[in-house]
Amino acid sequence: MAARATLPPHSGLLVFQPHKRRQCAECRRGPLSLLVLEDGAPRCLDCADLGHLVFLPRGDTALTRRSREESALSAVVVRFNRRKSRYERQGVLVEEAALARAEQRCLADAEARRRRRARDARRREAQDALFAQAFAAEILRLLPGCPPGRARAIAAHASERGSGRVGRGAAGRALTEGAVISAVVASVRHLDTSYDRLLMSGVPRHEARRRIAAAVETVLRGWTEAGLGSTG
Repeated sequence: MAARATLPPHSGLLVFQPHKRRQCAECRRGPLSLLVLEDGAPRCLDCADLGHLVFLPRGDTALTRRSREESALSAVVVRFNRRKSRYERQGVLVEEAALARAEQRCLADAEARRRRRARDARRREAQDALFAQAFAAEILRLLPGCPPGRARAIAAHASERGSGRVGRGAAGRALTEGAVISAVVASVRHLDTSYDRLLMSGVPRHEARRRIAAAVETVLRGWTEAGLGSTG
């Protein structure tokens, strides 16, 4: 065994996973997969009065912490890493009933987190729906001739959460005229002009935009004038 100076910080009992085949100095059983050192001599878990404990591998911090909290007796299991010349934690030994109680606590927390995530998701959906409605209303205010269904579709697309589109930026969230018109222009460009076909044919993006600019302006003017005519 390496010097104890290489052991990780710990409190309580230590159990070792040996590299070499070791026998219990008391009952002579072996080879031992886990052992305790007493006065430098290996003891099996039964002889060390730890045989009733169960092994919980490392990986789940919350379960490990709660298992040790619930267990009247526990031990940290370590193994020597030859490459790094130090002992590393492999898990813990805890009482089986304590592990079961800890698992129930973790499951309860997981269910609480699931319910909270569901509530948060519903709240975000409601917020997103209200914002999309406000965005669509602003489109219709600026371009009253825009078909209402088209305005709703543009608003839903531009304001989709996590999309990075104009409706999710600061200007979009503030419903500035520039952001709203930008969302409408993007929709018109793709759905009402030959822009996508130009891109697919190899026309550079800036040149394709230049070619369809007049068509976009015609659609926007039509939506503006149609609204003015309905109120005149």
